[in-house]
Amino acid sequence: MKKLIIYGSGYGTTRTYASRFSEMTGIPVMNYEDMQSLSDYGLIIHFGGLFAGGVKGLRKTVKAMNDDTALIIVTVGLADVNDKENTDNIKKSISKQVPEKILKNTQVFHLRGGIDYSKLNFKHKTMMTLLYRKAKSLPEEKKTAEITAMIETFGKKVNFINFESLSPIMDAVQ
Repeated sequence: MKKLIIYGSGYGTTRTYASRFSEMTGIPVMNYEDMQSLSDYGLIIHFGGLFAGGVKGLRKTVKAMNDDTALIIVTVGLADVNDKENTDNIKKSISKQVPEKILKNTQVFHLRGGIDYSKLNFKHKTMMTLLYRKAKSLPEEKKTAEITAMIETFGKKVNFINFESLSPIMDAVQ
Protein backbone atom coordinates (compact mmCIF):
# COMPACT_ATOMS: atom_id res chain seq x y z
CA MET A 1 0.00 0.00 0.00
CA LYS A 2 1.36 3.41 -0.98
CA LYS A 3 1.67 5.85 1.91
CA LEU A 4 2.25 9.60 1.97
CA ILE A 5 2.77 12.21 4.67
CA ILE A 6 1.14 15.57 3.95
CA TYR A 7 1.73 18.61 6.15
CA GLY A 8 0.22 22.04 6.58
CA SER A 9 2.56 24.28 8.54
CA GLY A 10 2.46 28.00 9.14
CA TYR A 11 5.83 28.67 10.76
CA GLY A 12 7.70 25.36 10.68
CA THR A 13 6.86 23.32 13.77
CA THR A 14 4.45 21.02 11.96
CA ARG A 15 6.86 20.65 9.05
CA THR A 16 9.57 19.66 11.56
CA TYR A 17 7.39 16.88 12.99
CA ALA A 18 6.33 15.66 9.53
CA SER A 19 9.94 15.61 8.27
CA ARG A 20 11.14 13.68 11.30
CA PHE A 21 8.29 11.20 10.92
CA SER A 22 9.26 10.75 7.28
CA GLU A 23 12.85 10.02 8.34
CA MET A 24 11.63 7.49 10.91
CA THR A 25 9.29 5.66 8.54
CA GLY A 26 10.75 6.16 5.07
CA ILE A 27 7.35 7.48 3.95
CA PRO A 28 7.65 10.42 1.51
CA VAL A 29 6.55 13.84 2.82
CA MET A 30 4.93 16.72 0.94
CA ASN A 31 3.51 20.16 1.70
CA TYR A 32 -0.28 20.21 1.17
CA GLU A 33 0.17 23.20 -1.15
CA ASP A 34 2.18 21.02 -3.56
CA MET A 35 -0.08 17.98 -3.72
CA GLN A 36 -2.41 17.01 -6.50
CA SER A 37 -4.55 13.87 -6.54
CA LEU A 38 -4.04 11.38 -3.74
CA SER A 39 -6.05 8.63 -5.44
CA ASP A 40 -3.01 6.30 -5.75
CA TYR A 41 -2.44 6.18 -1.99
CA GLY A 42 -3.84 3.70 0.50
CA LEU A 43 -2.80 5.72 3.57
CA ILE A 44 -2.41 9.45 4.11
CA ILE A 45 -0.89 10.82 7.31
CA HIS A 46 -1.85 14.50 7.55
CA PHE A 47 0.17 16.64 9.96
CA GLY A 48 -1.59 19.98 10.40
CA GLY A 49 -0.94 23.04 12.52
CA LEU A 50 -3.92 24.40 14.42
CA PHE A 51 -4.89 27.81 13.05
CA ALA A 52 -8.09 29.77 13.62
CA GLY A 53 -10.16 26.77 14.59
CA GLY A 54 -8.96 24.45 11.84
CA VAL A 55 -6.21 22.03 10.89
CA LYS A 56 -4.05 23.63 8.21
CA GLY A 57 -4.39 21.94 4.82
CA LEU A 58 -6.73 19.20 6.02
CA ARG A 59 -9.72 20.20 3.91
CA LYS A 60 -7.61 20.15 0.72
CA THR A 61 -6.09 16.78 1.66
CA VAL A 62 -9.49 15.20 2.23
CA LYS A 63 -10.81 16.54 -1.09
CA ALA A 64 -7.86 15.00 -2.94
CA MET A 65 -8.31 11.53 -1.38
CA ASN A 66 -10.53 8.63 -2.37
CA ASP A 67 -13.26 7.85 0.17
CA ASP A 68 -11.66 4.48 0.90
CA THR A 69 -8.17 5.90 1.58
CA ALA A 70 -7.10 5.41 5.19
CA LEU A 71 -6.40 8.69 7.00
CA ILE A 72 -4.42 9.52 10.11
CA ILE A 73 -4.67 13.12 11.33
CA VAL A 74 -1.91 14.58 13.49
CA THR A 75 -2.63 18.03 14.94
CA VAL A 76 0.11 20.34 16.19
CA GLY A 77 -0.73 23.19 18.55
CA LEU A 78 0.36 25.10 21.64
CA ALA A 79 -2.09 23.82 24.23
CA ASP A 80 -1.60 20.76 26.41
CA VAL A 81 -2.45 17.65 24.41
CA ASN A 82 -3.42 15.82 27.61
CA ASP A 83 -6.23 18.27 28.38
CA LYS A 84 -9.54 16.65 27.40
CA GLU A 85 -11.32 19.96 26.85
CA ASN A 86 -8.58 21.00 24.42
CA THR A 87 -8.66 17.74 22.45
CA ASP A 88 -12.47 17.76 22.41
CA ASN A 89 -12.37 21.24 20.85
CA ILE A 90 -9.88 20.04 18.24
CA LYS A 91 -12.06 17.02 17.41
CA LYS A 92 -15.05 19.31 16.98
CA SER A 93 -13.04 21.43 14.57
CA ILE A 94 -11.90 18.35 12.62
CA SER A 95 -15.50 17.19 12.27
CA LYS A 96 -16.20 20.42 10.35
CA GLN A 97 -13.36 19.68 7.90
CA VAL A 98 -13.74 15.93 7.36
CA PRO A 99 -16.93 14.19 6.19
CA GLU A 100 -18.33 11.67 8.68
CA LYS A 101 -17.90 8.73 6.24
CA ILE A 102 -14.12 9.36 6.31
CA LEU A 103 -13.84 10.55 9.92
CA LYS A 104 -15.40 7.42 11.42
CA ASN A 105 -12.38 5.35 10.27
CA THR A 106 -9.75 8.03 10.96
CA GLN A 107 -7.21 7.94 13.77
CA VAL A 108 -6.39 11.30 15.35
CA PHE A 109 -3.27 12.21 17.31
CA HIS A 110 -2.29 15.48 18.98
CA LEU A 111 1.22 16.91 19.35
CA ARG A 112 2.47 20.03 21.09
CA GLY A 113 4.28 22.48 18.86
CA GLY A 114 5.68 25.91 19.50
CA ILE A 115 5.57 29.54 18.51
CA ASP A 116 8.03 32.35 17.90
CA TYR A 117 6.20 35.67 17.96
CA SER A 118 9.13 37.43 16.30
CA LYS A 119 8.48 35.35 13.15
CA LEU A 120 4.74 35.99 12.90
CA ASN A 121 3.59 38.08 9.96
CA PHE A 122 1.76 41.35 10.62
CA LYS A 123 -1.69 39.81 10.21
CA HIS A 124 -0.99 36.98 12.66
CA LYS A 125 0.71 39.30 15.19
CA THR A 126 -2.31 41.59 15.10
CA MET A 127 -4.73 38.69 15.45
CA MET A 128 -2.78 37.19 18.35
CA THR A 129 -2.58 40.56 20.11
CA LEU A 130 -6.35 40.99 19.87
CA LEU A 131 -6.93 37.42 21.08
CA TYR A 132 -4.48 37.94 23.94
CA ARG A 133 -6.21 41.11 25.12
CA LYS A 134 -9.60 39.41 25.00
CA ALA A 135 -8.29 36.29 26.75
CA LYS A 136 -6.63 38.27 29.56
CA SER A 137 -9.96 39.90 30.41
CA LEU A 138 -11.84 36.58 30.72
CA PRO A 139 -12.79 35.37 34.19
CA GLU A 140 -10.51 32.53 35.34
CA GLU A 141 -13.29 29.93 35.13
CA LYS A 142 -13.75 30.67 31.42
CA LYS A 143 -10.08 30.24 30.51
CA THR A 144 -9.57 26.92 28.74
CA ALA A 145 -6.20 25.16 28.57
CA GLU A 146 -5.77 26.54 25.06
CA ILE A 147 -6.46 30.12 26.19
CA THR A 148 -4.17 29.75 29.20
CA ALA A 149 -1.36 28.42 26.98
CA MET A 150 -1.80 31.36 24.61
CA ILE A 151 -1.65 33.85 27.50
CA GLU A 152 1.43 32.21 29.02
CA THR A 153 3.35 32.14 25.75
CA PHE A 154 2.26 35.49 24.30
CA GLY A 155 5.15 37.46 22.83
CA LYS A 156 7.65 34.68 23.51
CA LYS A 157 9.49 31.97 21.67
CA VAL A 158 8.51 28.56 23.00
CA ASN A 159 9.18 25.09 21.70
CA PHE A 160 7.35 22.02 23.00
CA ILE A 161 8.50 19.68 20.19
CA ASN A 162 8.93 16.15 21.52
CA PHE A 163 9.87 13.58 18.90
CA GLU A 164 9.15 10.73 21.33
CA SER A 165 5.47 11.67 20.99
CA LEU A 166 5.64 10.32 17.42
CA SER A 167 5.88 6.72 18.72
CA PRO A 168 2.12 6.07 18.97
CA ILE A 169 1.70 7.35 15.41
CA MET A 170 4.49 5.05 14.28
CA ASP A 171 2.63 2.13 15.89
CA ALA A 172 -0.57 3.11 14.05
CA VAL A 173 1.21 3.20 10.68
CA GLN A 174 2.84 -0.24 11.02
